Amino acid sequence: MKHRGRHRRRKRGRALRAFLAGTAIALTAAATMISASQATVAEDLGALKPVTSSAETGKLRLQEHLVPRRTLDRLAGAMGRPVGVSAVLDSADRTLLDAADCTSAERESLPAAPGAAHAYCWDPSDSATPDWRPASVTTSGDADDDGLWGANRVILAGWTHSTTSGPAAERGLARVAFVDADDPARPAYGWVLLVVPTADGRDYRGLASHVSGMVWYQDKLLVTTEAGDSDALYVYDLNRIQRTTVDSPAIGKVPGGWSADGYRFVMPAVGTYRFPAGRCSASGPPCPGSLSLDRGSAPDSLVMSEWTPADSDRHARLWRYDFSRDPARSGLLATDPAGRVDAVEAYETRAAGIRGVLAHHPPGTTRTAWYVGRQADSPDGRGSLWRQDSAGAKAARCGSDATHHCWAQGAGPLSYWQETGEVWSLSDRMLFSVPLSSIDSSLG
Repeated sequence: MKHRGRHRRRKRGRALRAFLAGTAIALTAAATMISASQATVAEDLGALKPVTSSAETGKLRLQEHLVPRRTLDRLAGAMGRPVGVSAVLDSADRTLLDAADCTSAERESLPAAPGAAHAYCWDPSDSATPDWRPASVTTSGDADDDGLWGANRVILAGWTHSTTSGPAAERGLARVAFVDADDPARPAYGWVLLVVPTADGRDYRGLASHVSGMVWYQDKLLVTTEAGDSDALYVYDLNRIQRTTVDSPAIGKVPGGWSADGYRFVMPAVGTYRFPAGRCSASGPPCPGSLSLDRGSAPDSLVMSEWTPADSDRHARLWRYDFSRDPARSGLLATDPAGRVDAVEAYETRAAGIRGVLAHHPPGTTRTAWYVGRQADSPDGRGSLWRQDSAGAKAARCGSDATHHCWAQGAGPLSYWQETGEVWSLSDRMLFSVPLSSIDSSLG
């Protein structure tokens, strides 16, 4: 599908916002009291500290490596003409369940405050498999500024398979749920397996990486990678989704056609961004954590956070890269003639265990508010959500007291849908949205 130029459909946006405001649901989690073991006084994360030294910003530099077009075309020639997002949506065979139809355990994973406006649990055929877990989210609100891809509202959720349990052939694999969100009362979804083409374009392998971050911008999908080397991001083209022809546990070319562990669609990587400085470490490049899109910057930019353990006392980094304005490089980052990508802004934060990051520009101001969702102190506890800038930090509170462990269990990514004012995220069990205005109102 050819990517459409940007345009706003203001009437549609206003109608959609009104619909969302009128259908906000009352969720059990919003009334859940936080246990005494979680009721701690919020620590002060303080102000963001700008990172300006060339020695430190140089560690954030990326090198672009695009897969040759002839390689991709050879694979497509062998597999058949690529399809687009609409083909996946038309084949959707799963249904998201409204929160009212989910189990109490699933609902309890939602934020206690602020409450969710929309919330869904996954089809039982997927939620009953503990080896697969959702870890990242992006939407057609990122892809195009009118919030639509073609005629559809779409949500993408990245899932990762455990590396230590389940069938050996599936360990570490990554897949994406393509959610048709046109009907908020009954969203349907289908799966696409992320793969990497071989150098000669005659085969592919599964992407073995934890996709903790994901951004859909124009016709590209950028995902974080933890493949154990210097790769920071993999790049996928939404116009190069391929159908498989053989239903088998194998991944790649098989007798009689193409297989992907039973999935009907695969999406081959079209490029990577790597840290020339080497593998991520405390003294080197950061370990990529979460991603989001900032449409308020000029040009639009990719926002990233560094992953550090929740109990770490090391200051994590937050930074951004510009997207290219070249129409021939749709969805790719801005590079210099040598293919290098430099961070255009970077900060240190005292937050650790960051699972979600968002940069937003409040109307009428020149400042940038950075939102960070933090992992819980315990595996079954709630995370916390903070807003930081160069002046200080505030946390979302659970009512009038100082308790700030109010966010979702297994707190996940943050993705802002500009046309509706929603922030989409994931708990360890559910997909949900919260109005950004509600988040700001809950800040202590």
